Amino acid sequence: MSSLRLMQSWKQSVEKARKRRHIVGSIVVAVIVVATVVVVVVVVVVVVVIVVVVVIVVVDICAMVSSSRNFRTDFLEEWPTPGTAPIFDSSMQSNFTGLVGKTVHLVCKVKNLGNRTVSWVRHRDVHLLTVGRYTYTSDQRFEAQHFPHTEDWTLKIRYPQRKDSGIYECQISTTPPVGRTVHLTIVEPVTIIVGQPDLFVNKGSTINLTCIVRYAPEPPPMMVWSHNSGIINFDSPRGGISLVTEKGPETTSRLMIQKAVPSDSGIYTCEPSNANPSSIKVHVVNEEHPAAMHHGDGSSSYATTKPTCFIILIMANLVKGMIEQQQQQQQQHF
Repeated sequence: MSSLRLMQSWKQSVEKARKRRHIVGSIVVAVIVVATVVVVVVVVVVVVVIVVVVVIVVVDICAMVSSSRNFRTDFLEEWPTPGTAPIFDSSMQSNFTGLVGKTVHLVCKVKNLGNRTVSWVRHRDVHLLTVGRYTYTSDQRFEAQHFPHTEDWTLKIRYPQRKDSGIYECQISTTPPVGRTVHLTIVEPVTIIVGQPDLFVNKGSTINLTCIVRYAPEPPPMMVWSHNSGIINFDSPRGGISLVTEKGPETTSRLMIQKAVPSDSGIYTCEPSNANPSSIKVHVVNEEHPAAMHHGDGSSSYATTKPTCFIILIMANLVKGMIEQQQQQQQQHF
């Protein structure tokens, strides 16, 4: 019995030792795993820090290079040449014409500028618009333009209006400052019909209306003609109506209506798609009773023109006869 108890006790001891070894092994494995995770995290953090540092260094280097380039462009390369003074290029134009709504550029050319700056000033309100390449106005239509290694200093005006017309000054920051003025004229599209405001034509003749569009930013895509507020139908049963349009710096549209009748009288309107319309009043009169024939320049021709000319001709002949008679009498006297 004692040997059996000893055997059981020995087995229990072995089992307990085995369990203890298993627990210790699990703990060691857990410690190793945790240590590995910690090492990996530390390595990742170190790598991220290194990357951030590298990025910061690269950004600083790029900023230094850019600053160095700007310094050379804005300062070193514009350092005044000994013995020279800035002067304006007098060959540049001083009168500029722009169209309403179309960007205009005022250009000023300066030689030997050195380290001085060029400004644009509007005379109307003595407003400083630009200094160098910087704009000093809240009106975002104005912008300073200058490209390195060039002598041109440009004032760019977007969407100009008639109110922008006037005198502008390109000014150099010398002591005292020197400037050169330029004059800007902004024009808007104009539509006219030759012969305005009234045109008289004989019945049976051809109505010839010419519409001219000037100062448009581009040739009008469409030219619409109307008669008494109704768009003219060129395919109407009346017939004899034609239109010829020539596009260019000045767009011309000619409306021709053959064999005019009284119903053709009325107000004709020419309406470009990118300019204001213009109208003319046409009167179709009977040829037998041509009362006052008014023309576009306001002059008039009356039915009494021919009798008046005939009377003048008779009087001229009478005067001529009297002069000749006096000459003959003088010759006989001598």
